[in-house]
Amino acid sequence: MSTAKKPWTWEEDGYTVTRTCAWSPPGCHPVGCGLKLYVKDNRLVKVEGDPDHPISQGRLCIRCLSLPEYVHHPQRIIYPMKRVGERGENKWQRISWDEAWDIIVDKVQDIKAKYGPESIVVYGGTGRQACLYYYPLGFAALGTPNVCYPLSGWSCYGPRCAITQYVFGTGYPEIDFAGYYPDRYDHPGWKLPECIIIWGKDPIKSNPDGLYGHAIVDMMKRGTKLIVVDPRLTWLASRAEYWLQLRPGTDAALALGMLHVIINEGLYDKDFVEKWCAGFDDLKQRVQEYPPEKVAEITWVPKEKIVEAARFFARSKPASITWGLAVDENPNGVQVGHAVLSLAAVTGNIDVPGGITIGPPAALLGKWRVETRLELTEELWNKRIGAQEYPALANALATTHPDVTLDVLETGKPYPIKMAWFNSTNLISPTCSTAPDRWYRALKNMEFAVATDTFMTPTAMAFADIFLPLSTFAEHDGIVLTHFGRNTIFVGAINKALQVGECKSDIEICLELGKRLNPKAWPWNDVKEFFTSQLKPELGITFDELKEQVVVHPPYEYRKYETGKLRPDGEPGFMTPSGKIELYSTLFEMWGDDPLPYFEEPPYSPYSTPELAKEYPLILTTGARMWGMFHSEHRQIRTIREIHSDPLVEIHPDTAAQLGINDGDWVYIENMYGKCKQKAKLTVGIHPKVVHAQHGWWFPEKQADEPNLFGVWDANVNLLVPHKHIGKLGFGSPLKSMICKVYKAEE
Repeated sequence: MSTAKKPWTWEEDGYTVTRTCAWSPPGCHPVGCGLKLYVKDNRLVKVEGDPDHPISQGRLCIRCLSLPEYVHHPQRIIYPMKRVGERGENKWQRISWDEAWDIIVDKVQDIKAKYGPESIVVYGGTGRQACLYYYPLGFAALGTPNVCYPLSGWSCYGPRCAITQYVFGTGYPEIDFAGYYPDRYDHPGWKLPECIIIWGKDPIKSNPDGLYGHAIVDMMKRGTKLIVVDPRLTWLASRAEYWLQLRPGTDAALALGMLHVIINEGLYDKDFVEKWCAGFDDLKQRVQEYPPEKVAEITWVPKEKIVEAARFFARSKPASITWGLAVDENPNGVQVGHAVLSLAAVTGNIDVPGGITIGPPAALLGKWRVETRLELTEELWNKRIGAQEYPALANALATTHPDVTLDVLETGKPYPIKMAWFNSTNLISPTCSTAPDRWYRALKNMEFAVATDTFMTPTAMAFADIFLPLSTFAEHDGIVLTHFGRNTIFVGAINKALQVGECKSDIEICLELGKRLNPKAWPWNDVKEFFTSQLKPELGITFDELKEQVVVHPPYEYRKYETGKLRPDGEPGFMTPSGKIELYSTLFEMWGDDPLPYFEEPPYSPYSTPELAKEYPLILTTGARMWGMFHSEHRQIRTIREIHSDPLVEIHPDTAAQLGINDGDWVYIENMYGKCKQKAKLTVGIHPKVVHAQHGWWFPEKQADEPNLFGVWDANVNLLVPHKHIGKLGFGSPLKSMICKVYKAEE
C-alpha cells in the first residue's frame, strides 16, 4: 500500500479535507496515526481514519475521534495571557504575542545578567512534540544548559534508550511489525514473529512512541503467540500463551531466571553469541544465581511457567520483545533492561526479519537537536545540574538529573534557580514528578515562569506569569518521527488544516523566541524552511514534498552489524567499547555499577521493609494506560470523561471483602509519604496482595485558585512515591513497587 498517489487535501461536500498524521497536542506518542480532518468555516467538524495510511490503516482511538471537541473547547486558551494577580490566583489578562515576547525577553536577559544563564531551567513533559524542541529551546534560545524532564530517575523511556545505547550502541529496539514497508505484512523480506514477549507494557492502549499497538493484534491473527509479563491481567495477557503475573518490581529476577533456563539448556543461538556478543561466559556464571526455584519465590511466578515460557521464547524463530515502563520505573531498572536485552541477544533475534529492529546510533533528524548544545560554552555546559553526580544519565540524555534538580531548587546550591519554563508539562500532576508537593513548594520561589500548553493546568495556575497557547496538531505543520528519530519506522507529515485563535506550535515558539535572543542559531524564516533543512540532507525531500506524500519510509536494512552500518568507521559490529553486544557492560563497570545484570529488592516491600509492611501490607503499582486519556490530559473532554469519569484503584475482590470495601466505594490509599483518594474497582485480574492506582488525575471542573488548583492533590498517587530512591547510575524510581494500605473513605 502506498500513500504517494493520494492527494493530501481536497474539497468534498463543502468541507476542506486534509490528510495528516497525528502527534500532539493533544497528548500522544509519535506513533503517527493517519487522519482525515474535515473543516468548514474554520471549524474542525469531523475526523475520520485515513485508510491509505500504511500503519493505522483507518483505525483511530477515541482521542483522535474526539479531536473537534478538544480543538474548539470553550475552556481552551487560544491567546497569550499574563498574570494580573498573585500566583495561584485565577486572574489573567489577554495580551499580544509581541507583548508576551517583550516581557519574556526582558526577564530572561535580566535574570541571566544577575544570576547567570544556568539559573534558568526548561521543564519538559512526556510524549508530545515538545520533546523534539525543548533541548534547542533551552540551549539555543534561552542559553541555559539546564533542560529537565522532572520525573524521578528520568523514569519514562529515557532509561531504555540509555541502556540500549550502552549495551547495543544503537537506537531504540522495537518489534518488527513490518512498519518499515508500505506493503506491510506482504513485504517479501519480512517474517512473522512466532513469539512476542510484551514486558510491562499495554501497547494497544498506549501505542507507545513508535509501536502501533494494534499491529500486535494483526500478527496474532496471523499466528504470532504472546508471552505477557505484567502484574495485571490486560487484554493481551488474557490471550497469551503465558501470562507471567510477577510481583511488581521483580522483573530483573524473572529475566535472569529465563536466561538461566535458556543458557543452561543450550537453547541460545551459539553462532550469534560467539560472533556478536561479549561477556557470555560471565553472564552464564551470573545466571546460576537465579535458578527457577529461587526466582519463583522472588517473583511469585510458578517455576513451571518460568521454565516453559523461557523454552517457548528460545525455540521460536524469529521472536521479539517489547518493553515498557516497568523497566524505567524501577530503581533496579538498568539491570532489568540489561537482562531483557540479553534475552533478545542470546537468542539471536537482533536486527533480523520478524525479530527486534534497531535504529542507527544517531537519531534521524537528531543532529540539529544535539548540536544546539554547541551554542553553550564548555564552562556553561559543565554546570548542567547532576551531570557530575550521574554521568550515565547525563551522557545519554543531555538533560539535568531530575532528583538533583529538586535538591538544587530546595537548597540553592551550587547556584540558585530563578526562572522556570514549563514546556508542555503539567509537572505537579501525578505524571511528571514524584513527591509533587516538594516540587510545588520549591517552584513557588521562582522570580519568573512561563508555561506553554493548550488548557490552563494546575502547574500553569500555580507558577506561570506568562501563558503561551499551543496549537493542536490540526492547526500546524510539523513532522512525526517514530521513537523521536531513534528508530524511524516512517516519517509522517503533520499538515495544517485550520487556525484557532493565535495559537502557535512548539517549533514556531522556538523560532520566534530564538530570533529575539540568539538569532544566529535560528536562521530559518519559517517552519517549512526549517523542516526542509532537516529533511533534505537525510531523506532528500523538502517539507512540501513530505506534505504531499504524507508518509515516507526511510530504507531499512537488516543485520546492519554485518555490513558496518552501525559504526562510523564502517567496520562490522556494534558501536560499543568491545564492538559487540555487551552482556558484560564495561560502561556500567566504569561508572561504578555491576557490569552484569542482577536483582535488587525494591526499597519498600514485604521483604526489604517488613516492619513498615505490617502497617502498609499491600503492594502499590501505578501508571497503567487508559483507553481515552494521555497521562494528565483530556480531563475536560466530555466524550472521554464519560468513559473515564473518576480515578480508579484496582483491588482484588477477596482483599476488598476483608477491608469492607465494595465496588465503586471511594477509598484512601495511604503510606508513610502521603495519601490520595480514588474509587475502588474490584477485579480478579490483580493479585490479592497488589493494588493498582491510576495516575495523572486532576479535575478541571474544580476550583482553579490555590490551594485547590483544580483538585490536583486529591487523587494524586505520586504523593505516595518518594524522591531520590533511584538506581546507582541515576535511573529508575519505585513508581511501580511501593507499599500502602487502603481503607474506605468517609461518604
